[in-house]
Amino acid sequence: MRSRRSPTAADQAVPLRSRAALVDTAPAKINLTLRVLGRRVDGYHILESLVVFAGVEDRLNFVPGGAARLAVRGGDPKVLGPTEDNLILRAARGLSAEIGALKLGRFTLHKRLPIAAGVGGGSADAAAALRLLARANRLRRDDPRLFNVARTVGADVPVCVDPRPRVMRGIGEILSAPIALPKLPAVLVNPGVAVPTKEVFRLLGRKPGSAPSRIPKARKVPRGRSELIAFLVMDRNDLEAPAIQLAPAIATVLAALREAPGCELARMSGSGATCFGLFTNARAAAAAARRLKGKHPTWWVRATLLG
Repeated sequence: MRSRRSPTAADQAVPLRSRAALVDTAPAKINLTLRVLGRRVDGYHILESLVVFAGVEDRLNFVPGGAARLAVRGGDPKVLGPTEDNLILRAARGLSAEIGALKLGRFTLHKRLPIAAGVGGGSADAAAALRLLARANRLRRDDPRLFNVARTVGADVPVCVDPRPRVMRGIGEILSAPIALPKLPAVLVNPGVAVPTKEVFRLLGRKPGSAPSRIPKARKVPRGRSELIAFLVMDRNDLEAPAIQLAPAIATVLAALREAPGCELARMSGSGATCFGLFTNARAAAAAARRLKGKHPTWWVRATLLG
């Protein structure tokens, strides 16, 4: 299993090298918890979610020069949709409009994460594009304009700009400070079904105007491993039940994870259909992944570390 490299001070501002390819990764976003607190009058749902990131990811290359453009390697073009509508280009165009004289260029996305799967793949890709543009244009990683644009691109993009554990609230715009959590050995599983987020929320059935007048303060997240697992076991993902209505295979995945030796918790991430199992140690996670791959060869299965 691979762990994801944490950002360093050297990432804050990288000298521009003409025509040199820059590379970044877009790690999978995992919602360890997801509470739907209500729905605003404008239709947006109010959420609270403990978000972590996995050691599995897409890869994005960027060559400065010319207009913003994108090539995609891997993934199903029918599911990905038109390239010109990709969140990567939306992010690039948004940052260009925000800043003005911005050096753009050619992006090449190497798609490795499942699509429409509840792991924020498109949002992580857009966030990686913003980080690459920041490097190419000598912008700091904490430049507020990056987050301003991220909010306009998608609800999950802001938390992916600096991919570290956080509590995400509101419609994704309220982020806690990074939380120092222990690394959690895990197995990610997607049964190969795409679950439309819009349909999941429709089945959830929250009426517009049901949002609380004030968003509650974020709950304190335990830092110790045993306390954290106990905290997670007592929590939930409110979208899990409606997603299972749309894709019963999710229930099959959850049952398979829960039966695996060493699994402490199995839950769906985001709006599905990717599920995660948290395991006692990395060896148990790797063994579970091997067994699941052997028994279900059509499933996307990855052992990883979350954090």
